[in-house]
Amino acid sequence: MKDTFPVKGMDAVVFAVGNAKQAAHFYATAFGMRRVAYRGPETGSPEETAHVLESGGARFVLRGPVRAGTDLGRHVAEHGDGVVDLAIEVPDVDAAYEHAVEHGAEGVEKPYTLEDEHGEVRLAAIATYGETRHTLVDRSRYSGPYLPGFVAAQPIVEPPARRFFQAIDHCVGNVERMNEWVDFYHRVMGFTDMAEFIGDDIATEYSALMSKVVADGTRKVKFPLNEPAEGRRKSQIDEYLEFYGGPGVQHIALATNDILAAVDGMRAAGVEFLETPDSYYEDPELRARIGEVRVPVEELRARRILVDRDEDGYLLQIFTKPVQDRPTVFFELIERHGSLGFGKGNFKALFEAIEREQERRGNL
Repeated sequence: MKDTFPVKGMDAVVFAVGNAKQAAHFYATAFGMRRVAYRGPETGSPEETAHVLESGGARFVLRGPVRAGTDLGRHVAEHGDGVVDLAIEVPDVDAAYEHAVEHGAEGVEKPYTLEDEHGEVRLAAIATYGETRHTLVDRSRYSGPYLPGFVAAQPIVEPPARRFFQAIDHCVGNVERMNEWVDFYHRVMGFTDMAEFIGDDIATEYSALMSKVVADGTRKVKFPLNEPAEGRRKSQIDEYLEFYGGPGVQHIALATNDILAAVDGMRAAGVEFLETPDSYYEDPELRARIGEVRVPVEELRARRILVDRDEDGYLLQIFTKPVQDRPTVFFELIERHGSLGFGKGNFKALFEAIEREQERRGNL
């Protein structure tokens, strides 16, 4: 079948932050990312700075306001640090934008071109849930460090000899009406359902949520979408929506080839991960369910890494605590060995760990 909205992959995750210089230092130091580009007052951008950091194919852009009274500053004041743009690389920006708008998307920026001595980049943008947008990017005729207007920048610190992660695996959105946004991705971008989790799939003693995963045809771009379900207490989705002030990106999953080394390096640099109780690893059903994996369960237990298996293979995963003061955005490290899933067998242990953190914050 013809792909009505072909994509090449994730181009960048763009954050609005209160202090871009300090945020860039955090992701360079704690996540092992290399700064490659910069834009700010010194380069002709008087109202904001932006630092571009990369780790393999994963790219973060950290935008911070320089002056009061800007829309970027308003966004940070209302929502705290968070994701404002999930940029997607496409082969034809004009065709993608036209298709999206014709099928009901709100156009934020019509197609336009930026160019400098390194070539040209074609861009456009459409709105999605909350104040999040998708910038559509074609950089096939560009050789610069990021976009015209940015200059090459030196690393903030020396990156680790072996990077902690290589790509963006998936980006999770918390919304109030999940099916509405699932339909949006079906209709506007031609995405299809990849997985669905309802009822007891994601439920604990106190709270529940529902989730569906939409993805492009190649499965290079995957967007799980969560909504709260009725429970005895406030779910993690309710907490996020309250503190972020509406729908937004909850977490970004980062694909790694060596989750043990990544966790060791990031933890040593100060990253805090959710704690999984010993009972998870002592459950005899765990070993029966997961079979043979590349590392002993004792090694996973020492680092509190979760493991799950499905019909295609297995995966290893671990989640950070929120990386800013508000209990909103966090990260996942995921190492896949054939599995295309999202750790369904770990949901109960994961969400109980999140609830323990919610209780400590007084938000459960």
